[in-house]
Amino acid sequence: MGNPDDPNAGIMNLVFLGGIFLVFYFFIIRPQSKKQKEIQNKVSEMKKGDKLVTSAGIIGVLNSIDEDSVLVEVDSGVKVRFLKTAITDVNPNKPDKKDK
Repeated sequence: MGNPDDPNAGIMNLVFLGGIFLVFYFFIIRPQSKKQKEIQNKVSEMKKGDKLVTSAGIIGVLNSIDEDSVLVEVDSGVKVRFLKTAITDVNPNKPDKKDK
């Protein structure tokens, strides 16, 4: 860089920091928030029979929906209750591999 006594040195540092912030915003923050909105839309539109994936990696079929939780059937006769916030993906009417 240039001389530290240069009056433009402070401006260049601010431009550099602004550039770093823009890179973080467009490559990290923005895509993550778009993905989160997409998941929230899927969760709000889910219905009985949809295949769900939870944050713990549990895959099951939606059995019933309450205000803030869902009942998921993870195996025949085995049902587990999860908070809606634990759902990371919804695949409507996607059959299990074992059903093929």
